[in-house]
Amino acid sequence: MRTKTVRLFLTTSMLLVLGFSVEAQNKVWKLEDCINYALDKNIQIKKADLTNSQNKLYSDQAQANRLPSLSASVSQNFNWYKGFDANTGQFGSGSGSNSSNYSMNTNVVLFNGEKLTNKIKQASINLQSGQYYSETVRESVGINILNAYLQVLYSYESVSNAKKQIESTTEQLALAKERMDLGVISMADYLQIKSELASEKSTLATTTSQLAINKVTLMQLMELPVDPNFEIGSPNLDSLLLTPAKPDALEIYKLALGIKPQVKNAALNKESASLNVDIAKADYLPTLSMGAGLSSGYSSLTTGSGYTAQLQNKLNPSVGFSLSVPIFQKKQVKTNVSLANIAVSNAELDEISTKNNLRKEIEQACADVEKAKSEYVAGLELMQSSQESYEVTDEKYKQGLLNSVDFLVQKTNLITSESKLLQSKFSLVFSYKILDFYKGVALSL
Repeated sequence: MRTKTVRLFLTTSMLLVLGFSVEAQNKVWKLEDCINYALDKNIQIKKADLTNSQNKLYSDQAQANRLPSLSASVSQNFNWYKGFDANTGQFGSGSGSNSSNYSMNTNVVLFNGEKLTNKIKQASINLQSGQYYSETVRESVGINILNAYLQVLYSYESVSNAKKQIESTTEQLALAKERMDLGVISMADYLQIKSELASEKSTLATTTSQLAINKVTLMQLMELPVDPNFEIGSPNLDSLLLTPAKPDALEIYKLALGIKPQVKNAALNKESASLNVDIAKADYLPTLSMGAGLSSGYSSLTTGSGYTAQLQNKLNPSVGFSLSVPIFQKKQVKTNVSLANIAVSNAELDEISTKNNLRKEIEQACADVEKAKSEYVAGLELMQSSQESYEVTDEKYKQGLLNSVDFLVQKTNLITSESKLLQSKFSLVFSYKILDFYKGVALSL
């Protein structure tokens, strides 16, 4: 009975493992799946998250620094000695004593030029700034995945187009062979078609290799070990090619200023730098602190009083204030304040630079959309005219009214127009997605 149970368990486990394996191999990765996987595995994001954890600890510690410090100490001492008799000039027999001391002390800063308050504010700001930086890294990873994903889709369509061309040319080659055997065309015409087929097979090999390379690039960006069974989805991109209104760069820029994490990060860095000035200036001011203590003790040399009685009678509370006034610090405070002001100026320039870069990126993205849109419209017209011309040429060639050279010229024009249209199509999709990115729209296909 036990053997059957073990066999059943092993069989079930193997089926589950095989099921998971088949599921992993048959998984079709959507863009969102690729991005989420990359966000989970990306090393830079993990390091940014660790920095955020550090900043959280710094923030908690800054708030805890407001609390009083409290310490306690206990000491136990043993002494041995020989008493000296001055009348006889002799040392007596050895004897010993012991003593115990107990104390508790606390200290709290009452005033230090609001240095503690400003450090708490700064730690909180640094925590928020780190979170925005982490979000910036995540967005950058998402854009890279989107670009790589579209490159794979582009390669898929390139391979598909190459296969279609080979199928068409293979039919043309068979027709040319029949016509050559009948003496309708020359051997040279036949070899022209055969050469074209070889060229198209070479193109297919190139596009297939490029597809494999683009897949590897995408998997590496995802931090996914290269898997030969890796496949991505084939979303309908035609719905993304609907011509929207002409993008307004200024309007998108105003929107992006309020939502992009790099802008918020730059603003918080400037605010943190400004607090450093106040923290440095606090060293010009006096520091006032208060301390309190409680102590007691016991000594075996004290006669007529027991251990507990001595602890009660020797209980000594104390309270004190300490005022530290800076008088001359060798220009250290002045230098720190000046350095802090320089850091503020740098942070202000960084914020301006961040906003300028964002504006330039959006302006470029809008220009890219217009360029890609015009190229796509032109590509559609070229493709349509090339297709019509090819159909007429193909019909003439089949009827023997056109030689292979003229036929191949027209077919080459068709292939070129297909390639240009495909490139402009994916360029337009990517441009639209970049605009959506600046508008705060989640990346998806």
